[in-house]
Amino acid sequence: MRILYIHQFFAMRDSSHPTRSYEFARRMVAQGHEVTMVTGGSRLPAEHREKLFSRFEVDGIDVRSVRGDYSNYMSYPRRIIAFALFIFGGTWLSVRAPRPDVVFATSTPLTVAIPGYVASRLRRRPYVFEVRDPWPDAAFQMGALSPTSVLGRLSKWLERFTYRKADAVIGLSPGMVDFILAEDTDPAKVFMVPNCSDLDLFHPGPKDDALVARLGLQDKFVVGYTGAVGPANAVHVIAEAAALLKAAGREEIAIVVAGDGKRAPQIRDMKEDGGLDNLHLLGSVPKHDMPALLRSCDVLLAHLAKVPVLYTGSPNKLFDALASGRPIIVNSPGWTKPLVVENDAGLFVEPEDARALADAIVMLADDPVSVERMGRNARKVAEEQFSRDEQADRLIAVLEDVVAAKASRRA
Repeated sequence: MRILYIHQFFAMRDSSHPTRSYEFARRMVAQGHEVTMVTGGSRLPAEHREKLFSRFEVDGIDVRSVRGDYSNYMSYPRRIIAFALFIFGGTWLSVRAPRPDVVFATSTPLTVAIPGYVASRLRRRPYVFEVRDPWPDAAFQMGALSPTSVLGRLSKWLERFTYRKADAVIGLSPGMVDFILAEDTDPAKVFMVPNCSDLDLFHPGPKDDALVARLGLQDKFVVGYTGAVGPANAVHVIAEAAALLKAAGREEIAIVVAGDGKRAPQIRDMKEDGGLDNLHLLGSVPKHDMPALLRSCDVLLAHLAKVPVLYTGSPNKLFDALASGRPIIVNSPGWTKPLVVENDAGLFVEPEDARALADAIVMLADDPVSVERMGRNARKVAEEQFSRDEQADRLIAVLEDVVAAKASRRA
């Protein structure tokens, strides 16, 4: 197949951002498919990020980008402007790309659906849309967008229009699939392809001695959080748990936060004001350096704010943790809770409860036998349920099926 893959925030392993599109695209190429990736330049290397339009190849993927500034520090209005600009640049690149057999667009943002729809209609090719985050409802519940505003109503219309017009819609979790179906989407065209564990990159093993020494974590029980530090992640609760652990005299427990975002200054202030020498803030860490960091932790966190719509999510950090063979503490009462608890791969704590989080950390720090058992179970879950290769095959099968269905209707 010739696949036109549209993702505004395409990133590779030298970035600190999620690499789902890169990992899937390179597996598509490895199976003999031709992939053209249309993206914004905000998460590309500088030589491509600074050009209005750029084109390059990585691992057989034909990457075509349009310049677009974006960062986690942006205000919501500035983010909306960035999304709007990609509508025009992404559409231009999509309609000028080689004629595909299928158009595949993946959010966020929801507005990436527009270049995908336009390209599919002009090229008369099937269209598949992937829902990574439940927008615009996430924006509504977090107060970033009013559902009664003109922009809110327009966003809701675009969401329903996209689900209706797409030949297939992919969700990343059972809750996200339910979210899609709740918009009167035809169940026959809704599929789940969750986030994945990169078993070739993340794996169990001993701690990285050089990294441990550099961070001063010798003889520490290390708890790690990786990923965005924004309103949706409630990392301030992790800092509050660090304060509770310090007050309790648990000096042998250290918490490492690797990530950046709009709330990072708040976390730095909490560390400095509270004298939290047990809280280590590393900033952004590239994906290819993450395996050593995760192996150097004893327990990992998948942490979210207390916002119900976020419980449908499929957090990348969870699957990296599973592959690394480390217990995970989750605080989402959505599908990740039974996934972790029922497989004895970690613990659940209530969202935004610093005391419960601190208590769970102490429980594991005092029980090395459970930590080892949960770590083994975590890796088993990664291998048996979330292998990137197997999920890539599932995604490719969805694309092949819509191409075949379209061809049979034309015959």
